[in-house]
Parts: sequence; structure tokens; C-alpha cells
Amino acid sequence: MSEGFVYILTNRKDGVLYIGVTNDLAERIEQHRSGAVKGFTHRYQCHRLVWFEQFENIHDAREVEQRMKAWKREWKIKRVEEVNPGWEDLSHLLA
Repeated sequence: MSEGFVYILTNRKDGVLYIGVTNDLAERIEQHRSGAVKGFTHRYQCHRLVWFEQFENIHDAREVEQRMKAWKREWKIKRVEEVNPGWEDLSHLLA
């Protein structure tokens, strides 16, 4: 089974939040930025990677994604700010 990532994208600090899951985070972020992924992230220009967590397998990542999507907005913001208080784009860490 392949590894998995849960990630949070935004359009700006304290902006719209999007939570996703993937097995290839670098490729998925590029898909969001290029417009290949239509829908929410395209509509709201959520291209800034502000948080991610790696899991040993995609199944665990999907479970965490589903739980996080049910969280209150404040909890999601706290999760981001624990590791990224400036809401900087973390995509450079994927290289």
C-alpha cells in the first residue's frame, strides 16, 4: 500500500480552507495550481499549501482527511498555525 498525505490549501492567510488527500503531494499541488483540478480549489484560487502530514498508507490518510473535514474552522486554523503561524506556502518543502 502506498503512502498518503493529508493537506490544507488556502488562497490567503485566514482565507478559504481546502482539505485534501493524495499519494503524491507534489504532483497534486501542481495539479491544483495548473487548473487541472476543477471545482472548489479552482473557483477559490486555493493554491497555497499551508499544512500537510504524511502517513504510512493512503487508508490512514483518508481517515484523517474525513475527520478533519468535519472539524470546526477554528480547529483547522489552529492546526495550521501550530506549524505555520505565518501561513507561508510550504510547497518548497516537497522538492
